[in-house]
Amino acid sequence: MLRGRSLSVTSLSGLPRWEVKELPVEELLLFEVAWEVTNKVGGIYTVIQTKAKTTADEWGDNYFLIGPYFEHNMKTQVEQCEPVNDAVRRAVDAMNKHGCQVHFGRWLIEGSPYVVLFDIGFSAWNLDRWKGDLWEACSVGIPYHDREANDMLIFGSLTAWFLKEVTDHADDKHVVAQFHEWQAGIGLILSRARKLPIATIFTTHATLLGRYLCAANIDFYNHLDKFNIDKEAGERQIYHRYCMERASVHCAHVFTTVSEITAIEAEHMLKRKPDVVTPNGLNVKKFSAVHEFQNLHAMYKARIQDFVRGHFYGHLDFDLEKTLFLFIAGRYEFSNKGADIFLESLSRLNFLLRMHKSDVTVVVFFIMPAKTNNFNVETLKGQAVRKQLWDIAHSVKEKFGKKLYDALLRGEIPDMNNILDRDDLTIMKRAIFSTQRQSLPPVTTHNMIDDSTDPILSTIRRIGLFNNRTDRVKVILHPEFLSSTSPLLPMDYEEFVRGCHLGVFPSYYEPWGYTPAECTVMGIPSVTTNLSGFGCFMQEHVADPTAYGIYIVDRRFRSPDDSCNQLTQFLYGFCKQSRRQRIIQRNRTERLSDLLDWRYLGRTEGFKYPRPSSVPPSPSGSQASSPQSSDVEDEVEDERYDEEKEAERDRLNIKSPFALSHVPRGKKKLHGEYKN
Repeated sequence: MLRGRSLSVTSLSGLPRWEVKELPVEELLLFEVAWEVTNKVGGIYTVIQTKAKTTADEWGDNYFLIGPYFEHNMKTQVEQCEPVNDAVRRAVDAMNKHGCQVHFGRWLIEGSPYVVLFDIGFSAWNLDRWKGDLWEACSVGIPYHDREANDMLIFGSLTAWFLKEVTDHADDKHVVAQFHEWQAGIGLILSRARKLPIATIFTTHATLLGRYLCAANIDFYNHLDKFNIDKEAGERQIYHRYCMERASVHCAHVFTTVSEITAIEAEHMLKRKPDVVTPNGLNVKKFSAVHEFQNLHAMYKARIQDFVRGHFYGHLDFDLEKTLFLFIAGRYEFSNKGADIFLESLSRLNFLLRMHKSDVTVVVFFIMPAKTNNFNVETLKGQAVRKQLWDIAHSVKEKFGKKLYDALLRGEIPDMNNILDRDDLTIMKRAIFSTQRQSLPPVTTHNMIDDSTDPILSTIRRIGLFNNRTDRVKVILHPEFLSSTSPLLPMDYEEFVRGCHLGVFPSYYEPWGYTPAECTVMGIPSVTTNLSGFGCFMQEHVADPTAYGIYIVDRRFRSPDDSCNQLTQFLYGFCKQSRRQRIIQRNRTERLSDLLDWRYLGRTEGFKYPRPSSVPPSPSGSQASSPQSSDVEDEVEDERYDEEKEAERDRLNIKSPFALSHVPRGKKKLHGEYKN
């Protein structure tokens, strides 16, 4: 996050030289450019949306977001208004007079930042001319059939035009522009080619080629220095996009990435070492009551239990009070998101739970959108049966209660054998008969279009997790984003996460990882890896992440089978925890949320969050044991655990570095030097 600084480049003997000038915010204009401003596509939307309040509080009316105009987003997310800043107002007017359609307003999110939105379609008639401008600037051509790249060219050209108009009328103001990802990069390239007097920052949240290579099941991180970059990009028909991304990186005054692991990747893929690593944060809201998030967990867990009752009707022979809810969520990238290793570890976990005759049942949700026809009929029937049984139980209860009430008024204790008449018994028998089913509970809640080739379903068939009665691990694929209006599982994503016990995200390619970060803020333990930005961040700033409910799987220095075994041990150890231990762990997890607050990010350099005083060190990742290795150890931990004292100590520990104006730089560990 920018904090009142402007970067300028001067020339000395023909070489660029950096100068960092401390300037007050009043003398600066900050523009943040991204395709996902008011336009939810992926994680960058979350970055910008959650950061907006903190940035707007710091920069005030000198902060502007630039993005694409879409009518449906404009109607629901933006309140149109006139620009207060004279330079911005004149730039908008000038572009509108020259045949563009530029919209200005406030984005209706927390912080209400100003937004400048360009109508891409309205300016598409300039496409051929702007292709020529790009070729002259950096010799990159865009194929006519790549519609997305063509849209980005129009967006970038409009951005550069707008910034030119702003700088022409900015008077004594210094302009800073931050560009997110290759989609916004053309605006940066053209601004630099036209020598606009602005300081530029380019932030990559993932490299184009890195995502493609990891999706192809290539041993990516162990061969970073061996790839023929041009050849790989050409074979995947993204060479022009890759050139746009690389040109943006090398044109920027400052190049940043979101994590150390992405910095390593960018140095090899884009041939420039990032100047700064800027981790992603969240807008953390604390409850006034300390344990309110625990109450929310209990409330939303009950709603998930209702869904499970319907989904497994006729096979509900397990205790829901001893059932753990695990989930994985995100884009349907089977190997990149770690769904492959997760499914394999679930098979091994099922074997361990059955072998040890555990009374714990694990229900695992896969919330990953895929192509579907509609809801699964059997799944809808399950929810209908559950609601019918609920209505029958209530009607019988009312009749029972009335008879009991009348008997007590007469001073009698009713004969329990006669309090239910024949009609009541008939109704209940019919209800029991309606719960009989010949088939197993469905694995997926929807009818999949590519059922036979779907990677998750194909793996489930191979490992045999079909929701049999004997299985201690049950699997539910929900190939659609969650919504409170769904007839199946009427819950928003945040409500669902709060109701689960553990989020599992064993990603192979995850430049940051908002899903485990969101779990942490909501007080839900999670599994991540040392190939995700979030996992690396936690290893760097928390002495013992496992003690705080952050399980980090080693996917960089272990074989896939060893990583799978480690994940299995994490899951099995979690299943062995008592309810009290899970409550304690959720309290500790939630206390880490300050580390992820946008207000504090960037001020934690050299800071290491200490281990909780009430727990022994977590076992090494190389040992096949769980965080709680014995009942005796559990009892000792429970005896010395004092929630209030530990919470106060943690609050002091985590807030101490943020009060400092400067934190000394310690010896920076190389990636991979940490133990889990």
